[in-house]
Amino acid sequence: MTCASKKSVRGILLELDDFGQTTDSSGNTVTIKRFTWTNSNKVSVQLITYGGYITSVKIPDSQGNVEDVVIGFDTLEGYLSTNNTYFGATIGRCANRIKRGLMTIEGVSYQLATNDGLNHLHGGIKGFDKVIWDYYVAGTKVVLSYHGADLEEGYPGDVVVNVTFELTGNNELVIDYKATTNKPTCVNLTNHSYFNLAGHDKGATELYKHVVSINADKITEVESDGIPTGELPDVSGTIFDLRIPTVLGDVIQKVPDSPGYDHNFCVTKGTEEGNTFVAKVTHPDSGRTIEVYSNQPGVQFYTGNFLPEDDSLVGKGGSIYRKHGTFCLETQIYPDAINNPQFGKSVLYPGELYHHTATFKFLVS
Repeated sequence: MTCASKKSVRGILLELDDFGQTTDSSGNTVTIKRFTWTNSNKVSVQLITYGGYITSVKIPDSQGNVEDVVIGFDTLEGYLSTNNTYFGATIGRCANRIKRGLMTIEGVSYQLATNDGLNHLHGGIKGFDKVIWDYYVAGTKVVLSYHGADLEEGYPGDVVVNVTFELTGNNELVIDYKATTNKPTCVNLTNHSYFNLAGHDKGATELYKHVVSINADKITEVESDGIPTGELPDVSGTIFDLRIPTVLGDVIQKVPDSPGYDHNFCVTKGTEEGNTFVAKVTHPDSGRTIEVYSNQPGVQFYTGNFLPEDDSLVGKGGSIYRKHGTFCLETQIYPDAINNPQFGKSVLYPGELYHHTATFKFLVS
């Protein structure tokens, strides 16, 4: 992979190189591009144009030792494989689950692709995580663009999506999502990075040491298949009350009817507009911390419950990724909101702008 270009603006170095080749929907060979940001604090982030995957996030610990803290693959082939479970992907057209893949908009019913048992998950069989995104660079911001066609994976309307990625000098990874449509449709975008702040290859032993807090006083209650019941129970006195920092290993095995956390937490919003504090996770031994801020009403907290328990999933540097070796914080509209109007607005109309912002701030103590 030959470095094609690099630029530096206000202390942020942005490099562009090639990350392998694949074929597009017309059978043409396409070179996938990789972007690498590096700031003066030794924080770096990598992003590829296939699936909008964040392939690496490297941050120092309290002693200055740099580790990659997101799981993924060394080559494009890993992201193309069936073993890839959205490791760092840009998710759309609609993140999370839709019951039976069915939705009704303006009195018209639509059948979406079903790829999670009987349900629709993360945009379907070929969601935004499996497309080749166009790109352009503005300073040290990278904008990925995609046109989702009418009835792609069953969704109505042509949708134009622009997702802007930026690493700041303050160790913030800022992701800004915008979308427009020509027909009423459902849009719910997110990023699906899997973190382990001890290092991507450190597994469940270190993940259990993480201290988690989530700014949410309710969750969306779910059935055994992850589909919301429509109820929004208060977390007080339950294993879902993570408002006070909690050691993950003390609670992960106690989640009822689930092998760990895979739930949407309803973010407690203030009266102000814009981003709200969503969550904070710390790995005490390394001193690494991630804080998440967003303007979205929910966040899916997932603890890698469905990764294999054997040695079958091989990632970066030959690392083995297993169950409970990682966590996700996916900012979002509530899952299956299209079928639960009490969850709030989930339909994007012509003339409106879908706008979702999420900031992942990396700290060391």
